[in-house]
Amino acid sequence: MSGVGRTSAIALLGVRARCIEVEAHLTSQLPGFSIIGLPDTSLGEARERVRAAAANAGSPLPARRITVNLTPAAIPKRGSGFDLAIAMAVLAAAEVAPDVSERTAYVGELGLDGRVRPVHGVIPMLLAAREAGIERVVLPVGNLAEARVVSGVQVVGVDSLRAAAIAGGALLPPVQVDPVLAPELPAAPAPAAELADVVGNPIGVRAVIAAAAGGHHALLLGPPGAGKTMLAERLHGILPDLDDEAALELATVRSVAGAGAASWTTRPPWEAPHHSASAVSLIGGGSGTVRPGAVSRATRGVLFLDEAPEFPRAVLDALRQPLESGTVTVHRAAGAAEFPARCQLLLAANPCPCGNAGQGTQPCECPPSTVRRYLARMSGPLLDRLDIRVRVPRVTTASIRAADGGTPTSAEARTLVVGARDRARARLDGTGWTSNAQVSGAWLRGAGRSEPGSTATLDRALDLGTLTMRGWDRTMRLAWTLADLEGAERPATHHVHEALALRGAL
Repeated sequence: MSGVGRTSAIALLGVRARCIEVEAHLTSQLPGFSIIGLPDTSLGEARERVRAAAANAGSPLPARRITVNLTPAAIPKRGSGFDLAIAMAVLAAAEVAPDVSERTAYVGELGLDGRVRPVHGVIPMLLAAREAGIERVVLPVGNLAEARVVSGVQVVGVDSLRAAAIAGGALLPPVQVDPVLAPELPAAPAPAAELADVVGNPIGVRAVIAAAAGGHHALLLGPPGAGKTMLAERLHGILPDLDDEAALELATVRSVAGAGAASWTTRPPWEAPHHSASAVSLIGGGSGTVRPGAVSRATRGVLFLDEAPEFPRAVLDALRQPLESGTVTVHRAAGAAEFPARCQLLLAANPCPCGNAGQGTQPCECPPSTVRRYLARMSGPLLDRLDIRVRVPRVTTASIRAADGGTPTSAEARTLVVGARDRARARLDGTGWTSNAQVSGAWLRGAGRSEPGSTATLDRALDLGTLTMRGWDRTMRLAWTLADLEGAERPATHHVHEALALRGAL
């Protein structure tokens, strides 16, 4: 006698997922249990988890030869989230759960006692199931709160293999068990700071508002105690809320990272890794399941690197490609995983190891060669990708008196930022871009031309070789943001000059 049971599972590849058909074949040969179809080690261990869970669910597996095939076989399959689907396919082949079909996808890890444990990445899995036309997804009760983010697909929560088998038509009496809740990964706390607390630093405030309004990458360079970190923490508070599309993109990353029910948020994320972070922790990867790095967890938000020259140069240079493309592709021998990386990079740095170079008020103890080597840890190609590079001077009593409470509040600054972004979005409607930081050089020299004669200074610098073509483009992107903040129709000469001044730190 032989029987075949079919159901569906979902394989996670970065923040993308793919529906997998699970076939279980039972024959009367010598008892055994094998899984084929490119499983990894943790998936291969599902044999013992499924066998023990089925026995404790009151439906032990038959003493027959069991072969489970995961197809397409060319797609790598990782993790323990296939356990429930494998168990249900085997029970269907044994005619214990006859109502199981490939139109139902099963997601979940099995415990030896038969309970179904939550898994990471439920949101992208449900999105893939919806696109594939899956009618119903059965998943752990602990993932139900996270699953509510995705509409258009029926979701059923189960706490045990026994409950899943009953939902699949098995004639088993229900048994009450304690469900396993999803452990949530706490999000990096976003600083709730008031911009008006910054006094005596109008240049830094202007740079932060411009960065928020145009989505520009920025470098704050200044001595210790000048307020660089204080300014950086206030950038997050003046960013506008995310729209549904951006929030869903962020939710998929946070779901894969293990944020659970907290995956959905309309506030831009904030990531501030320590300078001892490795390239893998910043970019993403891992020896087993590929996880998103800080640059992906900060997508649609801010990635803040304090004391940037203290990061290894190789780690900083690993950010160059994600800043240009907005994505990170992590390649491994078994395949590749792609994550979004549409974040704002914000760097803060001292001008030298002692922090006093170029200040004039305090003597610098560092030799010129030391200063050059220190700043050279931030490579030229990386700095060229930063639209804003501003020096933040040390605050003095004279600068405090000159400011005289002129710093806008966070609410006022956010109103300016939202207005500037709305103007940019309306202007760029139909282009695929939503902010000035995304526009191409061709657009800047075509439909996005500034007022006649306003780029004369930039053109001379380009001809003399003191400005690269990329630098020209980034200066004009920033000039457009300054024009939007002012409500001007096109950038004028003073907008271009101010944009150059905000890029003049290095």
